[in-house]
Amino acid sequence: MKTMTPILYRNLDAWRGARPIMGGQRIGFVPTMGALHAGHRALLERARAENDRVVLSIFVNPTQFNDLADLEKYPQTLAQDLALAEGLATDVLMPTAQAMYPDNYRFRATELELSRELEGAHRPGHFDGVLTVVLKLLNLVQPHRAYFGEKDWQQLQLVRGMVAALFLPVEIVACPTVREESGLAMSSRNARLSEQGRAHAAHFSRILKEAPDAAGAALELKFAGFEVDYVEDRAGARLGAVRLEGVRLIDHVRL
Repeated sequence: MKTMTPILYRNLDAWRGARPIMGGQRIGFVPTMGALHAGHRALLERARAENDRVVLSIFVNPTQFNDLADLEKYPQTLAQDLALAEGLATDVLMPTAQAMYPDNYRFRATELELSRELEGAHRPGHFDGVLTVVLKLLNLVQPHRAYFGEKDWQQLQLVRGMVAALFLPVEIVACPTVREESGLAMSSRNARLSEQGRAHAAHFSRILKEAPDAAGAALELKFAGFEVDYVEDRAGARLGAVRLEGVRLIDHVRL
């Protein structure tokens, strides 16, 4: 695959016209909400290494926000995003909310078990929005592989489950969490933390790893000044969600 400036598609009709021309090429897909960072770059680099074309989507999906204030504060850094994608993505899909939801979100994808726990218990309707937009994007892009980070463990499991249940012809590829030097998991939300808060947030992953059990980790995080939504051990890993300076952070560390 040659290095090139990615082709931008803001119109879904234009994308639908271009997609058949890519027939015969292996398509790797990286869905994002923008505000790209080194974690996203790692996804793009792996997709580039394993496919003929790499499609990046940038879409701040309104249906996965149960808090409108959180949606309004979500960072949007398009110029930096396109610069990061340069030479990695061949195509960038940037649809509008109106184009993605012409039905006004009447039709949606819902999972009735795992989606109600952990993140789902604290963010009602969140995973309906996530699964619906991922399903729509997979149908639009028709990739051979789609790349997701392991930090969002619950999202990864639900997307894999949906793909299997609906017989979607795509391989879901999990990629390791990319961390800052401090140990803080890379996240677009980190940009909303103050310099002091960002330094303090590094204690989150450390405590998750070092605490003897989930209950002990939750207690230690509270003593460290975090508001704790949950800490639970699942499938050989510890999952946690906390708030610091009004910013919600999640992490997933292997035990």
